[in-house]
Amino acid sequence: MRYLLLCLLLFGQPLTAEVYTYIDAEGNRVFTDKPKAGNAQRVTITPSNGMSAVPPPAPAVAPAPADAPALAYQMLRILLPQPDATIRDSAGNLIVTATSEPVLHPGHAYRLLLDGQVVGAAGRSPVFALENVDRGTHQLAVEIVDAQGRIVERTPSQPLHMLRISLAQKRLVKPCKKDDYGVRPECPLKDKPEEKSDIPLVPFL
Repeated sequence: MRYLLLCLLLFGQPLTAEVYTYIDAEGNRVFTDKPKAGNAQRVTITPSNGMSAVPPPAPAVAPAPADAPALAYQMLRILLPQPDATIRDSAGNLIVTATSEPVLHPGHAYRLLLDGQVVGAAGRSPVFALENVDRGTHQLAVEIVDAQGRIVERTPSQPLHMLRISLAQKRLVKPCKKDDYGVRPECPLKDKPEEKSDIPLVPFL
């Protein structure tokens, strides 16, 4: 054991140190860095071939399989109104309905655009209610967006024609009757004609 420890200590010294060995009076082999007169012999130490530790390479990230299903859609379109439809509504109200194939993926939402501008908040329902749409021609489109608001799918823009009938036009189509005044918006009470009395006027003699 003593011999092994001496070897480890001496061989752990820098390569420039001189190492000597000799047999002491008790017959033990001794290693030292100091020359000793007599039977001490120099030990030749071959250079160590040890290498510095190299960190292990980082584990490679496995690429996603090529056949991983993508959250895409085969079809997205507007059901109602149909392209180039004409809507007649005095208040400019309109219902837009869309559909997709497959159905909406988790984390996705429908979003409506009118004339290129987002209308309302995106949601899971494909039905949108619009109010007070101006008279004239407009462009409708529906998008599917993910949780970050990125567009996943979008329909082509399709034209819509809104005709808002005036009250005067409504009265021409359906004239106001006696019981319509104060009931139909186009038949206000202020326009109700005065009722004639059924009792004939008798002149005083």
